[in-house]
Amino acid sequence: MLTVAVTGGIGAGKSTVSALLAELGAVVIDSDVLARQVVAPGTAGLAAVADAFGDGVLAADGSLDRGALAGIVFADAAARRRLEEITHPLVRAEFRRLRDAAGRRDPGAVVVNDIPILRSRTEAAEFDLVIAVVADEAARVDRLIRRGLTEADARARIAAQISDDERRELADAVIENHGDESELRAAVRHLWSDRIMPLATRTGPAHE
Repeated sequence: MLTVAVTGGIGAGKSTVSALLAELGAVVIDSDVLARQVVAPGTAGLAAVADAFGDGVLAADGSLDRGALAGIVFADAAARRRLEEITHPLVRAEFRRLRDAAGRRDPGAVVVNDIPILRSRTEAAEFDLVIAVVADEAARVDRLIRRGLTEADARARIAAQISDDERRELADAVIENHGDESELRAAVRHLWSDRIMPLATRTGPAHE
């Protein structure tokens, strides 16, 4: 089994890269999805978040009010770290469980973790290959506006994350996503054939 991290800031295109890798045969585990699951109603994660930030982050039905929580954590770095201290261990544990299950099903699997936050070499060392997806801020802002964010919100969310230079420092490979999807698709295919498949053949049965 080969484990690959695909990381990138909001609007950079990491989820598109992960989807393209899935088309090529990878098993993709999305940490954003896991982050929602670990704070679902009735979970210990949601209880911990409510205890840390108050009942104001809960909707009327008892689920997490993501807008209310975002309003707190994107404006306060300490609050954001506090949230990460609650959710990140839960997300990592669930990723490892799913990764191991994929490896049992197929010892030669390429397991991709679509992971927005990868901060340290210690975290990066958990993966056989780390891919950073980067894009200039103007392109990211434009993509986020098309998703429905205001320009101010888009820039605030970008500013709240680590920089692309920091991502490059942790990465084994970098995909520049400044152009259109055809260029991105070509870059992903090139990475799959030239970097991922050679590594995969050393860790398990070859993939087509």
